[in-house]
Amino acid sequence: MSHGNGEYGNSETGLLAAIDRAYFKLEKVFNYASGLVIFFLMFLAVFQVIGRKVINLPVRGYVDWVEFAMPLFAFMGIAYCQAVGGHVRMEFIISRFKGRLLWFLELIGTLIALLIASLLLFYGYEHFLRAWNIGDSSIDIELPIWPGKLLVAIAFGSLIVRLLLQAFGFFRLFLYPDAVPIAVPLIETVDEQAQHEIDAGLAGEEEKVVIVDRKAEAD
Repeated sequence: MSHGNGEYGNSETGLLAAIDRAYFKLEKVFNYASGLVIFFLMFLAVFQVIGRKVINLPVRGYVDWVEFAMPLFAFMGIAYCQAVGGHVRMEFIISRFKGRLLWFLELIGTLIALLIASLLLFYGYEHFLRAWNIGDSSIDIELPIWPGKLLVAIAFGSLIVRLLLQAFGFFRLFLYPDAVPIAVPLIETVDEQAQHEIDAGLAGEEEKVVIVDRKAEAD
């Protein structure tokens, strides 16, 4: 799937596009933070293995640190994934529809997802408050648990904002089926997905060539 965007004519769609672009930047920040945490945990795991097996000096509280970081890399990228349509879903049936019926079904699915995310936000925030009030901590080095639970609530809050944008985008397309899609993920065929991957790969190769040329000029 791809993320719908484009140039728009009236102020209403222009506002939706502007909000979508601005919020997408925040989603990318959350996603990059998740990636950096995964990168950090990879190094931590290497140090743990080397420290335990080679120099008999394991990382103190390794399991606690992994538990502490898990909500960040597991949940903070969820809104970004929703925005670009990176989540796994079944499209065998819905991909056969077009026009108003397609956008109506997408709107219903988005509203259901919005309801589920709202419930998860509610209970996630309750878990955070409970951990905050009782001073919950990890077993080994007693890291506080509440920051991770707060991040879960923030992640679902960011997902709710994204789902609201998509619901508005799908409702707009339901009213105006021929309008340019804004703030909604679009279904792609296998050929379109393959072409996008090829384009991304070619873009990466062109960037490498430019870097090599610049190095040659510098030499």
